[in-house]
Amino acid sequence: MHTTLLILAAGMGSRYGGMKQVDAFGPSGETITDYSIFDALHAGFERFVFVISPKMEEDFKTNYIKKFPSHLKVDYVIQSLDNLPQGFTLPEDRLKPWGTAHAVLMAKDAINEPFAVINADDYYGRKSYKIMNHFLAQTSVEAPGHYCMVGFELQKTVSEHGSVARGICQVNDKGYLSGMVERTKIFLKDGEILFKEEDGSVHPLDPMDTVSMNLFGFTPDFFAHIEENFKGFLENNADNPKAELYIPYVVNNLIAAGKSKMSVLQTPESWFGVTYQEDKPKVLKAIRELVDAGIYPESLWG
Repeated sequence: MHTTLLILAAGMGSRYGGMKQVDAFGPSGETITDYSIFDALHAGFERFVFVISPKMEEDFKTNYIKKFPSHLKVDYVIQSLDNLPQGFTLPEDRLKPWGTAHAVLMAKDAINEPFAVINADDYYGRKSYKIMNHFLAQTSVEAPGHYCMVGFELQKTVSEHGSVARGICQVNDKGYLSGMVERTKIFLKDGEILFKEEDGSVHPLDPMDTVSMNLFGFTPDFFAHIEENFKGFLENNADNPKAELYIPYVVNNLIAAGKSKMSVLQTPESWFGVTYQEDKPKVLKAIRELVDAGIYPESLWG
């Protein structure tokens, strides 16, 4: 079974202060996404589709995409704010993207095979891609509804420089996801991991909790489920300029309705990423150590 990697790269990067998706972290100017593609390619993925914002398109076509070898299958789709289901119009005060579920939906006409979803600014590790591709290669578009995600330990995914958003997972005794709660303000304080509710209350989290880092695996039927959920989301939230539809929300709805199941695949890899500018030195150091250890060459595409 052929598999595709869908790379969510349309985020505005407001907290980081720039287009972190195209920032250089490797010794030859590699981005975090370059390492993701390199790892996924070695894990068996054959095609790569980016979701980008309209303002990134020109630079993406003229600069970024040209770095890849000619045999590498790289495509892109645009996440436009006004790309909405029939019957809905863009509110005048809407400036930010509609969220990760909407980003995935943008690829519905570009992907017809099992696919994985990642964030462009997250490093997942090669073993994570091997675990994911092994699962997807055994799925079938004729037998939809069995999805998967690669889970990480919460304590390995927080930032020392501010709050992060994480999907906290509940896993049943059969290894299936029973629920996922999106916590948008998780932070460290005095050695403890906490999260803040919308009402301002603060609660502790278990450092060993399994969290989603948006490394999901789906069959193409998932696009129709997103569209259905997105319509309901717009009916209730179109006038809220900050409301977003997250992938975990759609997954939760499908599981609750008995329409799908999601295997939770644990990875031994350590995650790292750049949420804030202050995170960058740590990521630079981590990649340098991986290059020195022979995991990656000095130049990925040279």
